[in-house]
Parts: sequence; structure tokens; C-alpha cells
Amino acid sequence: MKQSSSVAELAAALRSDVNRYSPGEKLPSSRALVERYGVSPVTVSRAIATLAAEGLVVTRPGAGAFRARRPTGVRKAADTSWQEVALSAESASASGEPIPRTVDASGVDATLALPAPGVIAFNVGYLHSSLQPERALAAALARAGRRPGAWASPPLEGLEELRGWFAREIAGPDDGAIGASDVVITAGGQSALTTALRALAPPGAPVLVESPTYPGMLAVAHASGVRPVPVPVDADGVRPELLEDAFRATGARLFICQPLYQNPTGAVLGAGRRSEVLRIARAAGAFVVEDDFARYLVHADAGAQPRTLMADDPEGTVVHIRSLTKCTSPSLRVGAVAARGPALERLRAIQVVDTFFVPRPLQETALELVGSPAWGRHLRAVAAGLTERRRAMATALLSELPDLPPPAVPSGGYHLWQRLPEGTDEAVFAAVALRAGVAVAPGRPYFPAEPPAPHVRLSFAGTAGTTEITDGVRRLRTAFDQLGLV
Repeated sequence: MKQSSSVAELAAALRSDVNRYSPGEKLPSSRALVERYGVSPVTVSRAIATLAAEGLVVTRPGAGAFRARRPTGVRKAADTSWQEVALSAESASASGEPIPRTVDASGVDATLALPAPGVIAFNVGYLHSSLQPERALAAALARAGRRPGAWASPPLEGLEELRGWFAREIAGPDDGAIGASDVVITAGGQSALTTALRALAPPGAPVLVESPTYPGMLAVAHASGVRPVPVPVDADGVRPELLEDAFRATGARLFICQPLYQNPTGAVLGAGRRSEVLRIARAAGAFVVEDDFARYLVHADAGAQPRTLMADDPEGTVVHIRSLTKCTSPSLRVGAVAARGPALERLRAIQVVDTFFVPRPLQETALELVGSPAWGRHLRAVAAGLTERRRAMATALLSELPDLPPPAVPSGGYHLWQRLPEGTDEAVFAAVALRAGVAVAPGRPYFPAEPPAPHVRLSFAGTAGTTEITDGVRRLRTAFDQLGLV
């Protein structure tokens, strides 16, 4: 039995037991609990800490644990209606237009929410624990903690060794055009996106985005007070002629894209379009933010990956974002933003103002991980695991739902983008699917404007393996049958 489940079980037993004691009465000693439940002293300590955090018990050093005294009286509900007025007040942009202050996090919530026990997670955006390098991370963290100065303040822009590693990864192994001085360490990719938007676009400004696109980016854009303008993508990524039209029509100075294994379509920006995108942005005097979130989520059967856009941009047009989070653990929130020229100082300044710096132990852990032999082994294991899961999901969809349009099958990333029958209510479908025991991400939050058709994003990275994927698609078939969609 895992230690975490032992703690949970003991905490549950003590939680039901605590009502037998009067407020202020002492609970049995740790030694007595160890003997009664047959667990370790560490498990007892952690279970008691859980109850203390819940306010059920209080601990006194050297004396033990006691049932907490409950406050007397009934708490009166506060009247917070005044906040509706304060929170809805709008400020004006430079052009005089109001800037909405509401933030819609529903699209992000759908990919971060942990499904209930027994529900198969086709909604999550992170690797299943069986694909995470847990042992390598634990070893890296232990080594990092022993490094001299591991708990001291790091340089504000990040540890130079880590910045240098990211620079080499972005430029390519044989290209020294990007150096450590061009990189700022961030608390993951989402933090880097927020920093880039705030640095490169004033409130109220139009910002060109792919359509569909990552809902977390749209949420950041709205929270930053900028106006996302959609530019459609197809199987080869963003369409250059529509990008040029959008720059001309809006006067935008920023385009955010995911050229590699785009979320949610899985598209890779075509070789002939790469130079066109850069040419169009330069002509508009605009930045291109390259969100390279899936670089380490390549599949085992993929061909050679294209270079980053930044590697082919000597003029400072591209601002590059890279993160270790997606390919390791949701809690290793270490990423980087790279840029050239005055934009880099703006990015650095906003990063410092917002967060000061990324905790040094995390940076040291990241350095230990990527510098160890385990790093290459882990990436190969991820590539094999994602390939196996992708094939299982594509096969199961074809077998169980043959009447649906087959989704494009990417050679990287962690999901399939499935089109639904015309007229499908995505929210209703997601709710019925959840009742059938599978969680999915509706497609509407991925579009900055009205979507052309209903979709659902099906992630295979958060599943335990092929058996669970096959079972999950069968449950999806149940949802389709109940709604009469196939």
C-alpha cells in the first residue's frame, strides 16, 4: 500500500473517531495509534497533521493532540453584494474603449480538474503518473538540496546554467546564436505566456491568435485586457494569407502561435509557411510569440522535428516560450522565455515585478534532472508511451464510432481533436459523457470567436494505458447512443 493511501485511510478513521472525545480532550498517543492501526509513526504524524489542517484537532508540542474546540454561535453571512459593482467597473484603453475585467477560466478548469474516482480522464493536460519521471525527480530534488547555496536567492533572471541549457535547446545543438543572456527562467509556460502578453501588448490592444487555440492563452489574454483576434488554422498550421489580412485589418503588433503539435489540432506549421509567417510579422512590425509547449512530447514514430522559429530569426521578431512541466510533472513549474533586444529587458522586468524569481530549489532540481542520464531515458519512455496511447485511442474511435469524421492523428502532443456531429451541444455531451464515466474537454473554449463546428478534445496522456483508453471510448459510445448522435 502506498504511504499516501495509508495516511488517507488513517485520517478517515480518526476523523470518524474524533467525535467520541470532548472538545479539548486528549487523543490517544502516537504510540497507541501505531499499535492500534498497525501503521508507522510517520503515517500517524501525517494523519494527525491532516486533521489539524482541517481544524478538527490541535497539537501541542510535547503534550499530544487534542480535539479542537468549536467556535460558539452561528456565523452570520456577510453582505458582499457591493463587490458586484466594484468588480464590474471598467477602465478605458488608450483608444478610449472599455477593457472588460471578467475572467473566464472554464476552459482551463476543464483540463485541470481531477475527475472523481472511477472516471476515465480524457480531459487532463498532464502525463499520467506512470509516465512521469517520479524516481528521477525525487533523486534530482535530493541532489539539488545538497548543492551549495540551494536555498539562497537565485539571480533574478534565473540560474545561468539553466538559462544556458534552455538556450541550447531552443537554438539547436550546433547553433550558438541563442545564449544564456537571451533567456529568463519562468514558473512554467503559463507564467511565461502571461509575462509575454503583458510585456508586448498594451491593455485594449488586438492580439492575433490561432483559431482554435489553447484556452489558457485566451484566459490570460482576457485577464490582461487585450483583445484576441482569431486567425484560422488548417492541417499545416496557421494560414499565412489570413494572418496577413488580420495584421492589416487590426494593426496588431503581436501574434501568438504553437507551430509544433498545435493545441488542440495537433498541426505542425508547414515548411513553406514558416518563412512566410516571419516575413508577414516583420512587415507588420509585430512580434511572434512561439509557444513551444510540446517539443518534448514527440512520439516514437515521428520524423525529424523542425527547428524552432526563433532559431531562424536573427532579427528579434520571435519570442520563444519553453517549459519542462508538460513532459515531467505538473509540479515542476520551470520554464523559460527567450527574446532578443529591448523586448527581453521588458520581459525580465515584468517577470521580476510579478514573481521576483522562480524558487532556486526548483531551478536546481530542473538542472539536476536534465543533466542526468535519466533525462534521455525519460524522454524515450514518454515518446513510446504517448505513441502507444495515441494508437489505442485512434483505433478505438474508428472501431466504436466509425460514423464520426476520423480526427487528424498527430506525431506529437497528447490529444486528438474530434469533430462532433452538426448541432451537438458540447456542454450536454460532456455532461452525459461524465455520467457514463469519462471526462472530456468541450471544444467551445478553444475558439476566440464563434466556432465553425462542435468539437471535443480527447487527451490520452493522462490515462493509465491502452486498456483504460479502450474502455473510455466505449463509455463515449454510450454517451453518443444516449444522445442519439450516431
